[in-house]
Amino acid sequence: MTTRRTFIQQAGLLSTGLLINPSIFFAKDKVVGLQLYSLRDVLPKDVKGTLAKVAKAGYKDTELYGYDHNKKSFFGLSPKEFKDILTSNGLTTTSGHYNPTDFMQGKGSSDLEAQIEAANIVGNQHLIIPYLSGDLRTKADDYKVFADRLNKAGEICKKSGLQLAYHNHDFELKNWGETTGLDIALQETDKALVDFELDLYWVVRAAKDPVDYFKKYPGRFKAWHIKDMDKTNRDLNTEVGSGTIDYKRIFSYAKLSGVEHYFMEQENFVNNIDPFVSITKSCKYIKNNLLK
Repeated sequence: MTTRRTFIQQAGLLSTGLLINPSIFFAKDKVVGLQLYSLRDVLPKDVKGTLAKVAKAGYKDTELYGYDHNKKSFFGLSPKEFKDILTSNGLTTTSGHYNPTDFMQGKGSSDLEAQIEAANIVGNQHLIIPYLSGDLRTKADDYKVFADRLNKAGEICKKSGLQLAYHNHDFELKNWGETTGLDIALQETDKALVDFELDLYWVVRAAKDPVDYFKKYPGRFKAWHIKDMDKTNRDLNTEVGSGTIDYKRIFSYAKLSGVEHYFMEQENFVNNIDPFVSITKSCKYIKNNLLK
């Protein structure tokens, strides 16, 4: 039984511990998420088995992809059914990639609204637009139009309890004079409505420095995609910690970036390695060497 006296004593010990090492109270749980697109070759064939293996690999969080808003399903499963499988494996899904193509082309919001509904059912916090089609980015001013649509989508998401974000590849980092598409999008969007998920690999692939973006736009990058660059072929991914990207340096600026969610993604697997062996190695490296 805890008496008032023992409570005060325990509180005093806690306070002393905080003074000695305040990080023990503020330390974050080492939660690493997986972008499920990494397992696109196996997930649609066996959702239950694949998600069980994701949990076994050490992941606690997931980032979704593949929602068909016309059929209202993830790989043939309703959002509720998909969430139940996640939950049964101790997994959450704080983020999802969705493609409101009609909305981004100015053709109405029905697809976005259907995706918002699904995102809320599965428990997403962020609805992320993962790609801007080529016909919508032929000149610098196209990114201003894009930013305006992101703001509008962000407002719709906000009213439904979600936060909108955009995920980059390398084409947004193409120079348009003295700026880039990503810079335009960051400058023209309302930071209360639009976050960004920075894909660190693609930034490095475009010969840019992620840290420069953290310094220029502090707090704008609430999620990261973490994948490493193969040492012999920069077009390929490898297990995090085995490639050429200096992730220890990048992670030292995590607070400046505003990152809240870390998602490992691997778009390809080299040397015929088993995908589940690969994602397990990356998860262990991130937990043991980067999230300290």
